[in-house]
Amino acid sequence: MVKLLESMTGDHPARPCVVFSNNPDAAGLARARDLGVATEALPHQPFAGDRSAFEAAISAALAPHAPDIICLAGFMRKLTAGFTDAWAGKMLNIHPSLLPKYKGLKTHSRALEAGDAEHGCTVHEVTARLDDGPVLGQAVVPVLPDDTPDTLAARVLTQEHRLYPAVLRRFAAGDRTPVYLRS
Repeated sequence: MVKLLESMTGDHPARPCVVFSNNPDAAGLARARDLGVATEALPHQPFAGDRSAFEAAISAALAPHAPDIICLAGFMRKLTAGFTDAWAGKMLNIHPSLLPKYKGLKTHSRALEAGDAEHGCTVHEVTARLDDGPVLGQAVVPVLPDDTPDTLAARVLTQEHRLYPAVLRRFAAGDRTPVYLRS
């Protein structure tokens, strides 16, 4: 999230209007405020069992800021079709695998267990299906013989910080041509 905020300067076609979190203690909220970006926080726990009510509250929190694009970055809540359809073609996510491989969690461990030679990250448009939607970019890293989930995750994160800002710049300019990076 911070890399996205830092990238939206100069001739970038987008500007941040708000950072939202379902965790009021998220460190990213303080970082956003330090960068002069408005923040909103709404814990999901009071909405247990009612995703639609939580998503309606998210929409209400975002509305005064009038975002054109939503960039998910570490937002680990599954969104319903009601929310994703309202933002169809305007919501991006980054996922730590080379989709369609390894949707969901523990992607680095899964890549190592499978003996993959390469791993990486994907930026995609968000749909109601988990980690599914048009791919807008991928960054590939080699899997090294002595990799652990943590060492692999660290190399993937470095590429996430390159890929997501590059994809956002292109997407905000109206270009959905995928970006491909290799380390």
